[in-house]
Amino acid sequence: MLNLGPRTKIAAFDVDAQKCFTELCPNELPVPGALDIVDELNVQAEKASVRLGSKDSHPVDAVWEATEHAPMLTPVEGDNVDVRWPRHGVPGTLGFELIDGLPAVKDYDYFVWKGVEPDMHPYGACFHDLSDQLSTGVIEYLRDREIDTVIVGGLALDYCVKVTALQLVKAGFRVVVNMAATRGLASESSKAALQELEAAGVDVVENASMLLVN
Repeated sequence: MLNLGPRTKIAAFDVDAQKCFTELCPNELPVPGALDIVDELNVQAEKASVRLGSKDSHPVDAVWEATEHAPMLTPVEGDNVDVRWPRHGVPGTLGFELIDGLPAVKDYDYFVWKGVEPDMHPYGACFHDLSDQLSTGVIEYLRDREIDTVIVGGLALDYCVKVTALQLVKAGFRVVVNMAATRGLASESSKAALQELEAAGVDVVENASMLLVN
């Protein structure tokens, strides 16, 4: 069991829990088992005083978009892009929506839309750029509410969840990644992500029942 202290000091973060990362959108970026995280995201939110969320919000024909001649994960040049990805998370599409069973966006305490610019593809939800200079306001919001612990889940573990958790640790928060509330895109990169998270001091738990709150 992991004692997190008073609920008033805890936030829960649903990172990019969108349909574009599920089997509902097979041509985007489906993550195995992604539809199974909803209940755990809701349970971990009950242990927190504030609930944050984020979405990938990408334009059509972004510079990082994969093509027949430049497939997924091939490098792409630019200060705020690294590799190519299939088109995903486009506003107005099914993939842009949060997974059914999560709150409406308006019911979150704080929400971030990221990757809006066609030449920027951030992973973490705390900064709009890859060099962690242009804040989305998440860190400032949490500090203003005197939050010291953040429980993180969402999609995908090996990319946006990992980077968001690392950004929060660097900012001085205690961070917990709930494995039942996240899934990875690939097994090898997920294993590497967990090693990186644990090395950075992130607490990793199997599910929210392992979290004690006063």
